[in-house]
Amino acid sequence: MNGPSTDALTSFAVFAAHLNFTRAAEALHISQPALHTKIRKLSEDLGRPLYRRQGRTLVLTPDGERVARFAREMDDRMSSFLSDLNGTSRARVPVLAAGEGAYLYLLGPAIRRLHATSGVRLVNGDRSRVLAAVRSGAADVGVAVLDVLPADLTTTPLATFPQVLSMPADHPLAAHPTLTLSDLAGTSLIVPPPHGPHRASLERALRAADIPWTLAVEASGWPLILHLVTLGAGLAVVNGCIPAPPGLTHREITDLPPVRYHTLHHPDRTSSPPTTTLLTALHP
Repeated sequence: MNGPSTDALTSFAVFAAHLNFTRAAEALHISQPALHTKIRKLSEDLGRPLYRRQGRTLVLTPDGERVARFAREMDDRMSSFLSDLNGTSRARVPVLAAGEGAYLYLLGPAIRRLHATSGVRLVNGDRSRVLAAVRSGAADVGVAVLDVLPADLTTTPLATFPQVLSMPADHPLAAHPTLTLSDLAGTSLIVPPPHGPHRASLERALRAADIPWTLAVEASGWPLILHLVTLGAGLAVVNGCIPAPPGLTHREITDLPPVRYHTLHHPDRTSSPPTTTLLTALHP
């Protein structure tokens, strides 16, 4: 079997970062058919599928994640070699992947420290995208809420927060120092769309406790959810790291499991400078 070409590996690394043929082809300044051909040929040369369709999105196979990680490591080594050869050696900027909530409410101090020293490139996505970015090498370190720790990645606890009920400060439940799920009986809740991890765990807990509730609004993102609470559209269960906006108050729901943020990275990158830079900033 002939080894894959450097050009094909480079193209696949760009595709793996976007998981979208249109955007990847634009980044590579080639046509979509040309990119399809490169990746199909790479898959044939390696004798295994590198990506698959999942609903309306594309995801890398485990082999695709390995190939993407190898391609990025090869590109890093080549860039480092050429920089050394030209006497312009400089460290690669580390890449951090995290979700909207982590960036808004948890990672601000660490990102400021990184920008003041090494610099940092940020990737934003939900938990599945963060995991995929770390597995494929598109990110050196990820930050995500993890209920089950992935066996193939190295994880370290970062922060733990209670789940809280967000409500107007004059709501009757605000008189309680803490709440239980039974206090939510009959409430109208603003929740994320179906199938997301927060919605799934909340519905599972309410169902297990036999708590009746009604759907007020489905909304994406903590800022919009909290804005809708301020408008009186309903109450919301949110992560305890989120500060209460003016006019709202938060009360811990003691019988809901805490929200646990972890940093995660691929074991092969434990000693790489970008990974250690990020972990030092995130775990000072």
